[in-house]
Amino acid sequence: MAEKKSLTRRQFLDVGIKGGAALALQPILGGLSRAAVTKSRPNILLIITDQQGLETLSSLRNAFTRTPNLDRLKQRGVTFARSYSANPICSPARSSMFTGRMSSETGVIHNGLPIRKSIPNLGQWLSQYGYETVYAGKWHLPDGYPTRIPGFKVLPGGIYLRGTVGDRTVSMASESFLRNYRSEKPFFLVTSLLQPHDVCGWILRNKTPFNTLPVKGIEDQLPPLPPNFNVLLKEAARAQIARMPEWTPLNWRYYLWSYYRMVEEADRELGRVLDALEASRFENNTLVIFTSDHGEGRARHSTVLKNFLYEEAVNVPLIFSFPGRFSENKVDETHLVSGTDIVPTVCDLAGVPAPPLMRGRSLLPVLKGKARSWREFVVSEVMNDYGRMVRTETFKMIAYRNDPTVQLFDIKNDPWETRNLADDPRYRNELQELKRLLASWEQKLKPAPNALGPFVMK
Repeated sequence: MAEKKSLTRRQFLDVGIKGGAALALQPILGGLSRAAVTKSRPNILLIITDQQGLETLSSLRNAFTRTPNLDRLKQRGVTFARSYSANPICSPARSSMFTGRMSSETGVIHNGLPIRKSIPNLGQWLSQYGYETVYAGKWHLPDGYPTRIPGFKVLPGGIYLRGTVGDRTVSMASESFLRNYRSEKPFFLVTSLLQPHDVCGWILRNKTPFNTLPVKGIEDQLPPLPPNFNVLLKEAARAQIARMPEWTPLNWRYYLWSYYRMVEEADRELGRVLDALEASRFENNTLVIFTSDHGEGRARHSTVLKNFLYEEAVNVPLIFSFPGRFSENKVDETHLVSGTDIVPTVCDLAGVPAPPLMRGRSLLPVLKGKARSWREFVVSEVMNDYGRMVRTETFKMIAYRNDPTVQLFDIKNDPWETRNLADDPRYRNELQELKRLLASWEQKLKPAPNALGPFVMK
């Protein structure tokens, strides 16, 4: 054990953190005593849903959902409208969310892979700084609902691919923890719900086209098709986007109605957790973070599911609620943020250094209204490390490795992504600038051995 305590910071990172414990961080603590890191620290509750796009909250002017619990969380916090998944598919997005690194670095370039052992997850990191780190629900790095997660104590609950049933056990486990936790150590609790991910199975079961609704009495509740429903653009060969060409318009509208019911199921279980928090002694000293790993096609560009880079899949909700410390009922439509920002923000709020090589940034200055400058762009990866999105304030580029089909959108004036400007000579300078930003970003990354290396455009 004495030999492990003498590890340098670099040696520690090289050997990795195993099982969430064992390796002492005294060289990394920078002089902080154990008492200093366990007192006066806020508790942190991170709530994650699966496959929920940004515009699914009723308080964000969605007339076809009822999300009272998400709405009250929004009213008590800051909602980021320009929030982007680092990779719009489950495991890669979660690897970035829990490490602050890109999926090409974590090694989780597709579903079902573990995070590289040399990169600590947030549970491993915070547990070494005196936090009680607890996990309830879906993990998917690599297993869906494992009994052991490195760095976390795992609460039982969840059923793989059965959010309607399993999410209740996850919310009840989180509720029980909040009502019964007695330690003076601050906690980092993750409540990871599966809904509205059940839409994946729903689509498989509802492939048959129809012109008569299978559920009666909901005719007046069906959402309309989005304005870009019929917009089908030329896409890169590896942009394997799921569509349902056999569906009738009624199929599509019934799909949207069903998806929103799954969002409401997630909202119900989230409410159970929020109620438990508000009834506990931790209410006034707990930061609540809500987000989703990625979005859902929702008939935009005639798409379903995820794993592509249009806004419907990559733009996700992100809410920080800490009444008395952050603004309330504020929608931030200015700052570009990423799932990689969660780790440095949590560490900043907890008063501990973030792990090295963060690709995200702490949102604390933004949340406190003290950010004098911010990032110029965000990047998302997709499709086994083949695809990239670069999003600036005005423009967005989607490109795939060695593929001549590039998409450029004036996202500020064309938020539905209906016109590809990549071949328009009037936007040559804008396209070249986005390519330059991406190239400079790629140079900073340290790709995992199973990744494809620096991104190259044709």
